[in-house]
Amino acid sequence: MAKTALITGASQGIGACIARTLAAEGFQIAVNCRSEREVENGGKEVAEACRALGVEAECFICDVSDYAACGEMVKAVKERFGSIDVLVNNAGITKDGLLVRMTEEQFDAVTNVNYKSVFNMTRHVGAVMFRQKSGRIINISSVAGLYGNMGQFNYSAAKAGIIGMTKTTAKELGSRGITCNAVAPGFVRTPMTDVLKDDYKQEIQKNIALGRLGDPEDIANAVAFFASDKASYITGQVLEVSGGMSM
Repeated sequence: MAKTALITGASQGIGACIARTLAAEGFQIAVNCRSEREVENGGKEVAEACRALGVEAECFICDVSDYAACGEMVKAVKERFGSIDVLVNNAGITKDGLLVRMTEEQFDAVTNVNYKSVFNMTRHVGAVMFRQKSGRIINISSVAGLYGNMGQFNYSAAKAGIIGMTKTTAKELGSRGITCNAVAPGFVRTPMTDVLKDDYKQEIQKNIALGRLGDPEDIANAVAFFASDKASYITGQVLEVSGGMSM
């Protein structure tokens, strides 16, 4: 039976690329979208692209910041595909602002989607994997979680917290054959970053050793490695994929 991968926030950007990349590796794909609108504006296309690669794929609507809703989605995915072998916690948003001006709403919105969702999904999917005695959990963190970033107190806090959860999950679930690792992207071309001004992007690019911005495929390839048998003895690790942004 083919293995199944569930990717949160998979209607566009890095999540969509991860879905397509894992589909190319033979995984059945559960494409998580936050709303029916996301299904129509990207999710459906991602699922169709995965099916074109010869695997089964379906969209599942769920606000991953909602614990109970995550439980219902995980149940639906398990019933549809029979197992959940890979979980990619990718869902994320930004609401940037300097700390002295940041509102409680900005902080809560970002930490609920970027951080609490990782608990929600790992708690529910972890129970499935625990019974299966196997599984791969891959969390999408960020260089902002490793080094901080001006104007992203909320985002940096959430992404740093994900690293702590990754290491603890690895220790708690390792005895059941479950690995948990994180990928920390640098500056990647996505719809989230496309809105930034060109001069700002050029300034960032000057601080990247490889001299270019990342592509979603760079992150997806790292996720595919952690999801593969080649990474069966790797757990609790954080792989920075930033082109040397921190050097």
